[in-house]
Amino acid sequence: MTIQEAIALAEEAGLDLVEIVPNAEPPVCKIVDLGKLKYQNQKKAAEARKKQKTVEIKELKMRPNIDDHDYEVKLKAAGRFFEDGDKVKVTLRFRGREMAHQELGMQLLQRVKEDTAEIAKVEAEPKLEGRQMMMVLAPRG
Repeated sequence: MTIQEAIALAEEAGLDLVEIVPNAEPPVCKIVDLGKLKYQNQKKAAEARKKQKTVEIKELKMRPNIDDHDYEVKLKAAGRFFEDGDKVKVTLRFRGREMAHQELGMQLLQRVKEDTAEIAKVEAEPKLEGRQMMMVLAPRG
């Protein structure tokens, strides 16, 4: 079919002749409503953007002498963050004389690392910055 015939056919139907694959031999064209085609392409692009998730860094704040149940609640929250595909920054804040027992903080971060080993990997090893110790965990897979 020639281009003129295709254009005439499209005009007869009240639609547009749209080139789909320009570099094919011969070029592939469709007779469609151009406005509708643009709308569908916009919807497809919006859906693709919606499915893309930005990775957020969630923060869990603890103290070195955290109680067992509080620790479990924080760990459960971290598990939810990993399921959502987010990274978790575990921050341990030292107050007053707690700075004298930094080894307790390091032990707690090691415990967090071990308890989340199946679902997360360490992205930033524990480090002390001022009065707080931090470690960043990222979900596996």
